[in-house]
Amino acid sequence: MEYAFRELIGRTADALRDADEGHIGARDFSTFKSSAERMTDRLIDAMFPRHAGKAIMREQALFEASELLTALLSMLSSDAGYAEAVTRTLIESLPEVYRVLKTDLQAAYMGDPAAKGVDEIILCYPAFPAIATFRLAHLLYTAGVPLLPRVMTEYAHRRTGIDIHPGATIGESFFIDHGTGVVIGETATIGSGVKIYQHVTIGAKSFDTDAQGMPVKGMKRHPDIGDRVVIYAGATILGGETRIGNDCVIGGSVWLTHSVEAGKMVLAHAAVTDSTLKRDIMHPTLPEDSAML
Repeated sequence: MEYAFRELIGRTADALRDADEGHIGARDFSTFKSSAERMTDRLIDAMFPRHAGKAIMREQALFEASELLTALLSMLSSDAGYAEAVTRTLIESLPEVYRVLKTDLQAAYMGDPAAKGVDEIILCYPAFPAIATFRLAHLLYTAGVPLLPRVMTEYAHRRTGIDIHPGATIGESFFIDHGTGVVIGETATIGSGVKIYQHVTIGAKSFDTDAQGMPVKGMKRHPDIGDRVVIYAGATILGGETRIGNDCVIGGSVWLTHSVEAGKMVLAHAAVTDSTLKRDIMHPTLPEDSAML
């Protein structure tokens, strides 16, 4: 019995090995995922070292992240200079990412009366690691780096329940309240000052296929959301031709597959223009604890 079972295991292993050769070839990705996750954490630690899980210096975090990123990129390209060039570009871009993340933190503080300070948002709000990871992954995505940006945002997805594709384009002062179940697709664009709640989907209505029935890649599939839009819980907005204008309010549980003019409020049963709709377009300074970021 034991001999027969070992023989079965040997045959199965050979079959899987043959199948594997046609999939990823000789590259060994056994440490890719864990290294990508550690690299993501170190980049965020470098921007917000006071909130790291252990005492860490910015220089230490940047050095570790740089080494990890270079090693990851070397697995994706045989070009000797590619890994170093992309790593340098990302590290040089971190001050700008940090600046934009501070606007996201301000939007969270102003957008949620329950938020008592920046420390609470960084340590407790799932939106912060999800958005921070997205902004880092988006840099790599726009630089043409394969695979790694998706690994990074799926790491955030697993941790927070917020699924943002690294190809999406998202403006400053972005806030996701609560966050669970939020989905933002690859070709979506979101303006500045946008606030969305849990279980919002900004997704694709359908996709075209070629003559062989394969999905056509690279097409615009997801909506465009204007500036200062609020999207309440459970709303679903679909389609590459769907445009939500500036200053709109999309009510909870709304299903939208068509465009909405600027300034409108869309409810589950009707779409109306509310000229008296109040907007929190305030840009005060951050609370006192922000000085310690």
